Amino acid sequence: MKWGWVFLGVFLSLGTLSWGETGLEIPEYDGKDRVHDLTAKNYKSVMKKYDVMVIYYHKNVDGNRSAMKQFQIEELALELAAQVLDDLDDEDIGFGLVDEKKDSAVAKKLGLDEVESIYIFADNEIIEYDGELASDTLVEFLYDVIEDPVENIDNERELKGFHNMDEVIKLVGYFKSEKSPHFIEYDDAAEEFHPFVKFYATFNPKIAKKLKLKMNEVDFYEPFMEEPVTIPGKPYIEAELVDFIEEHDRPTLRKLEPHSMYEIWEDDIDGEHIVAFAEEDDPDGFEFLEILKEVARENTDNPNLSIIWIDPDNFPLLVPYWEKTFHIDLSSPQIGVVDVEDVSLSCVQVNSLCGEGIHWQNKILEINIQTQDCFAFFLFLFFSNDLRS
Repeated sequence: MKWGWVFLGVFLSLGTLSWGETGLEIPEYDGKDRVHDLTAKNYKSVMKKYDVMVIYYHKNVDGNRSAMKQFQIEELALELAAQVLDDLDDEDIGFGLVDEKKDSAVAKKLGLDEVESIYIFADNEIIEYDGELASDTLVEFLYDVIEDPVENIDNERELKGFHNMDEVIKLVGYFKSEKSPHFIEYDDAAEEFHPFVKFYATFNPKIAKKLKLKMNEVDFYEPFMEEPVTIPGKPYIEAELVDFIEEHDRPTLRKLEPHSMYEIWEDDIDGEHIVAFAEEDDPDGFEFLEILKEVARENTDNPNLSIIWIDPDNFPLLVPYWEKTFHIDLSSPQIGVVDVEDVSLSCVQVNSLCGEGIHWQNKILEINIQTQDCFAFFLFLFFSNDLRS
């Protein structure tokens, strides 16, 4: 994963760090150095001090003024994250830097193979962070890392919280107890995907009944789908659960999030993405999203259909860049096909959805989508004046 991609480029060109509008509140930097420069002499002793170690494997910037400025911004983001987590009671989280040129031996020892990437060492696992290099986003991701891989659902409030999380891949299983061998297999599978895939479990028969789960059964929820898929072949072993998730890890409709934006962007189909820009809090955007969700539900079995939804409100600093680069107006919903290589967008504006949603929805659902190309072509027809008239 490369930090130099288009998203980070705009952050750095603005000379500032980007905090999400609804994310954590990040304090001003207090001037204390918390990020370690890891070398062959000190990396083992430094890493032993912490339960979790966050390492940024970066380019060598000696003699390059522009690259040095960029690196200073990146280092500041790490310093701020370290400052926020300094007083964490449950876990000691350390931060370190590994220079690709000066510390190549350290990189080799630790298995760091992609420059400009962040690696998280926790519980004998190495997690590559594929999100935005911003302090608040990184801190929130680390909070997820130190949580248990499986979250328990034991009451109505927790069940409601589970159902409200419709933007992520999630699984839920019903087991006799935490000591059950079937739950242990489930927990082991959860560790393989933690914290990227959300795993839930209940040991409460009343909750299981509301989830329509039988003993030792696991349901798989794709983002924005109303009904889950029951994983066949219960009771399961870890490998069976892992295989099923890996076969279904590309949702039909997924939301671009700051903590996973690079991972999602790199998961393209033949070098292209179908991208929809829509503000969820905007009436037109909301209605447009409802149509997209219905399209995704009707075509969830099509492996060649994958739509990325971007809410401009989640990336306020990027809005001017997107509008200039793609020649679009993000004050209203937009949809198009992005070429990943040259970052070009063939886009269509969505105007005045209110009152036309049902009519449009019926037209879009009449199409039996076979390939991404067919879908992209249909979208352009769908939003053309001829089809809407």
